[in-house]
Amino acid sequence: MGIDLPVVWAIIIAFGLMMYVIMDGFDLGIGILFPFVGDRDDRDVMVNTVAPVWDGNETWLVLGGAALLAAFPLAYATILSALYIPLVAMLLGLIWRGVAFEFRFKADEAHKPFWDRAFAGGSYLATFAQGVSLGAFLNGFPMENGSYTGGALHWLSPFSLSTGFGLIVAYALLGSTWLIIKTEGALYDRMVALARPITLALLAVIAVVSLWTPFAHPDIAARWFSFPNIVFFSPVPLLVLLSGWLILRSLQGGAPHAGPFVLALFLLFLGYSGLGISLWPNIIPPDITIREAAAPPQSMGFTLVGALFIIPFILGYTAWSYYVFRGKVKAGEGYH
Repeated sequence: MGIDLPVVWAIIIAFGLMMYVIMDGFDLGIGILFPFVGDRDDRDVMVNTVAPVWDGNETWLVLGGAALLAAFPLAYATILSALYIPLVAMLLGLIWRGVAFEFRFKADEAHKPFWDRAFAGGSYLATFAQGVSLGAFLNGFPMENGSYTGGALHWLSPFSLSTGFGLIVAYALLGSTWLIIKTEGALYDRMVALARPITLALLAVIAVVSLWTPFAHPDIAARWFSFPNIVFFSPVPLLVLLSGWLILRSLQGGAPHAGPFVLALFLLFLGYSGLGISLWPNIIPPDITIREAAAPPQSMGFTLVGALFIIPFILGYTAWSYYVFRGKVKAGEGYH
């Protein structure tokens, strides 16, 4: 039996995008939380928690885009054509926050507030653009003879705007729970206090999107509520509620270090897996499958060799960098 290359590549791309959501999610979440922390030293600590690793986190976004081009060129062409504006906005936001990340440490006192606002603004823009792109992807793209036929603003809809705001809330939860692990003192207490309402807000967002999706997309509703799919899907809402309750409980008293962050990751994983289940095996919604969009087998096989070679190296240096820079971060001292 030969290797099912479209399925293998779909798994690689899904894995790469999930790793990006995990790694860059709390990174962007720190910028999203900037307006809620006024102390300059605390902001420096927040940034220092990701200073050694933030640029490496975006490796997964590059991997996902390159893999999509190599394995599913039709999907790559369609998605970039349909989401040109939000994807460019995302890149501008990432570039702007990257510049602000470096300049806020080197600027004089008069200009530091500007770069703080730039760091926060870039984080909000990049996150919102990613969420809008996700919502537009769920809405699907009009296709004719293998070409995208929608307009430049086809991505813009109430549903996509709601997913944009929802992703801001999700990344804010990742950022706050990450800082619970990495900080102490007053900043730690502030993050614990912020994580509670953010968790409730994310549960509300998940509920709204989960109810809106089947009403807006009958094909997804048919997949969710048909037998036996409904049997497999039914535990997901219960797991979401359980995860949210456990996050809130872990934030009460004591010293909740890694627990809230791990639970927040699990909560996002549930949403991500629900997205995959809703669309599989389509890679260009509503009805173009991974096999219809796949590159020639020779191309997929050739590039798979490179992917299987490079991914272990990415995982290795990522794990090593986080291991080296483990532990708490103190104001003016970095890691200790």
